[in-house]
Amino acid sequence: MKVTFSPIIRKLAIATLLALTLPALGEDGSRLWLRYDLMEEPLRSHYAETIKSLVAPEQGETMAAAIAEIDMAMEGLTGRKPERTTLPVAGSLVIVTLKNPLARQLVTKEELAGCGNEGFLIRSLQYRGQPIILIAANTPAGALYGTFRLIALMQSGNPLGDLHLQKRPGYKFRLLNHWDNLDGTVERGYAGRSIWWNHEGDEERLRELYTTYARANASIGINGASINNVNASPQVLTPEYIDRFARFAGYLRPYNMKIYMSVNFSSPKIIGGLATSDPFDPKVRQWWKDKVKEIYTKIPDFGGFLVKANSEGQPGPQDFGRTHADGANMLAEALEPYNGIVMWRAFVYQPEGDDRAKQAYTEFKPLDGQFHPNVIVQVKNGPVDFQPREPFSPLFGAMQKTPLMAEFQITQEYLGFSSHLVYLAPLQKEVLDADTYARGPGSTVAKTTDGTLYPSRHTAIAGVANIGRDTNWTGYHFAQANWYAYGRLAWDPGLRAGDIADEWLKMTFTRDERFVRKAGNIMMRSREAAVNYMTPLGLHHLMGWDHHYGPEPWTWFEGARPDWLPSYYHKADTAGIGFDRSPRGSNAVEQYFSPIREQYGDPGSCPDELLLWFHHLPWGYPMRSGRTLWNELAYRYTDGMLEAREFQKIWDMLEGAIDDKRFQEVKYKLKVQAREAQWWRDACLLYFQTFSRRHIPAELERPVHDLQELQKQKFDLKHHN
Repeated sequence: MKVTFSPIIRKLAIATLLALTLPALGEDGSRLWLRYDLMEEPLRSHYAETIKSLVAPEQGETMAAAIAEIDMAMEGLTGRKPERTTLPVAGSLVIVTLKNPLARQLVTKEELAGCGNEGFLIRSLQYRGQPIILIAANTPAGALYGTFRLIALMQSGNPLGDLHLQKRPGYKFRLLNHWDNLDGTVERGYAGRSIWWNHEGDEERLRELYTTYARANASIGINGASINNVNASPQVLTPEYIDRFARFAGYLRPYNMKIYMSVNFSSPKIIGGLATSDPFDPKVRQWWKDKVKEIYTKIPDFGGFLVKANSEGQPGPQDFGRTHADGANMLAEALEPYNGIVMWRAFVYQPEGDDRAKQAYTEFKPLDGQFHPNVIVQVKNGPVDFQPREPFSPLFGAMQKTPLMAEFQITQEYLGFSSHLVYLAPLQKEVLDADTYARGPGSTVAKTTDGTLYPSRHTAIAGVANIGRDTNWTGYHFAQANWYAYGRLAWDPGLRAGDIADEWLKMTFTRDERFVRKAGNIMMRSREAAVNYMTPLGLHHLMGWDHHYGPEPWTWFEGARPDWLPSYYHKADTAGIGFDRSPRGSNAVEQYFSPIREQYGDPGSCPDELLLWFHHLPWGYPMRSGRTLWNELAYRYTDGMLEAREFQKIWDMLEGAIDDKRFQEVKYKLKVQAREAQWWRDACLLYFQTFSRRHIPAELERPVHDLQELQKQKFDLKHHN
């Protein structure tokens, strides 16, 4: 069979080969982790001999994408593309699905049953006495994912002599949420302007951009993207923008990625000319059905809608006295004939009530079981808003009749934007592995959302993307790791954060063991360091309410009630600090299952990491360390600051291990991070000192800032965007 490739695939192959000749000074991060550079011996010969030929008898754009990828990888890694053969011989790589007769000679239907629709099997075996490698799947999508996994094994330097992998995704829908506006700006985006909107250019260049984007996502198992902001413009539902969505869908389709759309609930009134958007109005319901039909006429594999409603001023069904379920079900009915889904966000923050952390649970728990089967409620990982550390949202485990999808933030809105190195896999693992006790011990957040505890037709997970037009895609070379790690954990929540970091470092920088060990050490320490120099011991939202970047513990947020000002979240006063969510306070702990509610509700058993999230305690409160609460805060803030400085020292030791361009760029970012860690530490300690009337311990480094000057500073968002 003759396999032909599109011009863009051929161009990507040429680009991969050209990259082999680039000087070590010239790496810019544009290839992400898909760097197919010539391997050193003996791995180069091992891979070239193990995969000398390729048997891939099936056609279709997804199989063609898999074949093109293995060609690029083998030519880049070994200097030689595999030859085409029709039957396996010694050194053949066979890529097939079960529908092909050859597959049925090599693997049984029962063996592939465990792979599901998108899983795969990679196996070393003998065919007529000759050694071959098999990638088998039930669908072309599974074959594509298996191909990328085999390539990743080679990029990481693994031998191919005895392979036996069988993998299937942990979630059915594994999405990126792009908060991109139609004018090309990106809300909470720190890597330049949108790759989707207000982006003019040569069609071939744009196709190459979107193909690289799709390849990167397919390599880590992401199978969908919502490409416009959840604060949605109604204009996305006009014919002009539906056509644009259709064009983007065409770019992504070969890589098993579906397009999703964020919609504005008031669209029937704003662009449809109706008098209302009430979900109980027959004309409104019909308008949505007609609009959905129009979309599927242009995009037959359209994924569905993402909706932010009745939150932060966005319109929703509550504007008409209806519930979230009423609004979601109206859209679900319109999408159901086409197998589309509704992802209805549970982020319903309103500046009212006694405790913002309780609002999502209060509004959604009573609706459990009232949503249509093709509705998934999308829940932020914590009960407030992507803080450096939060407890898991109590909705996980509480809603047992409604599919829930965890929403994580990949872009670092509250964690230093693209200026700070903060590896987010430990944060995601902390949440996914947290035990809700919803059905006794072992009822982890992952098990409450992946169908293990509550079987569901639909399981899903979402990550708010950190992708923009910057050459390196994410604004910081190390921020690529958060995109990568999210995809790997969306596929397999059981993976270890450290293993993912090692894999990414080998694929993205070098397989040099010293570099991987030391850079991986920075990554694994980085999140805890950031928590310590920003919001230790369960403190939260000490950032400015508008920019969410630098320290402003003295500020408040727009629209807050007068009695919340200025310390709604940290509640610092002369008596102590912390938000009392125990039974004596807002009683947010009541939303958790036993024994968590009792553990969190008692300061004696509450983990130190969440102590001030759940309790308002005196400045002299005795901590487990033997220090007072004030001293513990001072030590943690200082420890975070010193960790940031230590990262600089470790990185400086690695000069020469990678290309100089990326080394110097990371070095500069780490300098910024260390300086701003001190800024954070000084601002918070000096401010809290005014309440505690206690001095920073003499053995700790003295502040270099002045509190009054810090309070006068105005953060320039443009500098960091």
